[in-house]
Amino acid sequence: MNIQIFGTMKNFDTKKAIRYFKERNVKYQFIDLKEKGMSKGEFTSVKQAVGGLDNLVDDQCKDKDALALIRYIAEEDKEEKILENQQILKQPIVRNGKLATAGYLPDIWKKWE
Repeated sequence: MNIQIFGTMKNFDTKKAIRYFKERNVKYQFIDLKEKGMSKGEFTSVKQAVGGLDNLVDDQCKDKDALALIRYIAEEDKEEKILENQQILKQPIVRNGKLATAGYLPDIWKKWE
């Protein structure tokens, strides 16, 4: 398994995901979305794995202005805006090769082991 966890250390679900993999002695790489963020290629791969943009955007995020902007701009411009405003993504985003989840989903991660 090659686990990558994208999130922020302020996010409770991201902390729970890190603990989940630590407790199972699964090596992972943590990528802080505030410092680095996802590349366009990583984003595209995750988007396909989780079933589209709607499954990646967090409706409960704190940045309501960015969320409103994403909701109402043209479809072809959404990806670019989301890449610029990665704080509106559901956290954590956990990748295992071509597989990915958005949010705290340990039931799915168990199947990866």
